[in-house]
Amino acid sequence: MHKHVQEALKILTEVGIPRAQLNERSALCLLAICDLKRKDAWADAKNPLIGITPIMEFASQHYMAKPYAPNTRETIRRQSLHQFCDAGLAAYNPDKPDRPTNSPAAVYQVTPEMIALVQTFGTPQWSKSLALFKKQVGSLAAHYAMERDLAHVPLKVAAGKEVKLSPGEHSMLIRQIVEVFGAHYAPGSQLIYAGDTAKTRNGAITTTLRYWPWAFASTLTARCRTS
Repeated sequence: MHKHVQEALKILTEVGIPRAQLNERSALCLLAICDLKRKDAWADAKNPLIGITPIMEFASQHYMAKPYAPNTRETIRRQSLHQFCDAGLAAYNPDKPDRPTNSPAAVYQVTPEMIALVQTFGTPQWSKSLALFKKQVGSLAAHYAMERDLAHVPLKVAAGKEVKLSPGEHSMLIRQIVEVFGAHYAPGSQLIYAGDTAKTRNGAITTTLRYWPWAFASTLTARCRTS
């Protein structure tokens, strides 16, 4: 294991990342979002916008004997980067917070506070920088969580009840169907499910809705062409 991987693990441990994320995969993710190559010093760390595939390619090129398998993408996203964002170490789509969750253009970026911290690793300033980061991290994580929350699409499913859908055209379509189609064709019914969206070859988007009670059917599939 390269010394940078070991050092990245130490950084993640000291900033309080959960035990489940204290592994080589998460260490490689930190090195990738900091663009820290084998011969670089931590003072050289940067904060590029970087997607999951480039993260995997970076790790394979600079620190691994063999490349990551393509099906590792979701593990990296769900088991490392998601926790980085929750902890205020990284930001998700900081250049475009309303980018759809499943967009191939989705990117991550190490936060300014985290990059300032890692650049002091191995120096006399580390302890002071770590204490400052830990003082910031509560409000920092809440700030980035609020930004992600503002990008969600609100949907009223019943009187006084609201859910938030992930950003993207599918969610906008679901909201339009519920507010327009559902109100017209299922009056007095309550929406109990909205999801299962897919885009067809002709550009239409299929969305499944379930209303209760509804005398005609329990599942409605509506199709609407997007511009």
